Amino acid sequence: MHPINPDMEAQVSDPLRHVLVTGAAGLLGRKVVERLRADGVTVTALELERPDDLDVDRLVIGTAGEEAVVRDALDGVDGVVHLAALRSPDLGTAQQVFIGNTSATFNVLEEAAQAGVRRAVIASSYSITGMPFAPHDRHPAYLPIDEQLPLQVEDPYALSKQVDERTAEMMWWRHGLSVCALRYPFLGSAERELPERAARIAEDPSFGAREFWTYLETRDAAAAAVCGLIRPVPGFVALAVAAPVTLAPYPTAQLLDWFHPNVPRRRPFPGRSAPVDTSRARAILDWQPEFLWPSDERELGPMKGKVLR
Repeated sequence: MHPINPDMEAQVSDPLRHVLVTGAAGLLGRKVVERLRADGVTVTALELERPDDLDVDRLVIGTAGEEAVVRDALDGVDGVVHLAALRSPDLGTAQQVFIGNTSATFNVLEEAAQAGVRRAVIASSYSITGMPFAPHDRHPAYLPIDEQLPLQVEDPYALSKQVDERTAEMMWWRHGLSVCALRYPFLGSAERELPERAARIAEDPSFGAREFWTYLETRDAAAAAVCGLIRPVPGFVALAVAAPVTLAPYPTAQLLDWFHPNVPRRRPFPGRSAPVDTSRARAILDWQPEFLWPSDERELGPMKGKVLR
């Protein structure tokens, strides 16, 4: 990752003043907006429809795949957080998910670069591994999961994230646009999504086994996105982010013994430690999750007949 010109590192380290957030009314988008505005940053939101309660400085209605809409939304912007996407292969046809996601990412980053923006963050996903939505049971080549893990992609959403990351990398070589792709796990708030998912995992730990029971609270996810803008690395970087513990109340080693028994482990996983390596994100972004799901650890009971799901 070599700067295209001597001024590049200065450009990506200048203070943020105005950020475009696509998908700003979503679960993560709202927290990113709150975090930016709390830091005194002007925020433009790009949304499909007009939300009733989104507190931003400017709102643009339209899709991230429309060039003219995105060009308008980028007026005066010096940073971009691109979150707009179909978040599951079940939210549309294969073509809608793949083409919609990848065309929006290409359009937002291309237009941002043309407008002179030099730093962006995009929402990638742990699903890029191919395991969460795979029609067949998949296991990783090793644990903990990291950014070098071989991918096993067989669904359109995972493929869209793989293409998004390659698009972001190309934008660096093409335009000098630095992009941080954050590979998010399951995201949820401490009030709603996390308690519901944790209760379901406690009742049946096969639920969430494909995601290795990982999660990230939305405030921590938003903090990572903002860190990706204010502490950018010139070039492209993909970073795994997750809470350091799982949502499961059971020892991680016992869960792995049952659901992923033949996967080599490169280190032990004591207690409820999450089997994902987030050391690069912590080092590069100077970021550390704060909102961890509390749970009283207990032994894993009989798992007769339980399979990955």
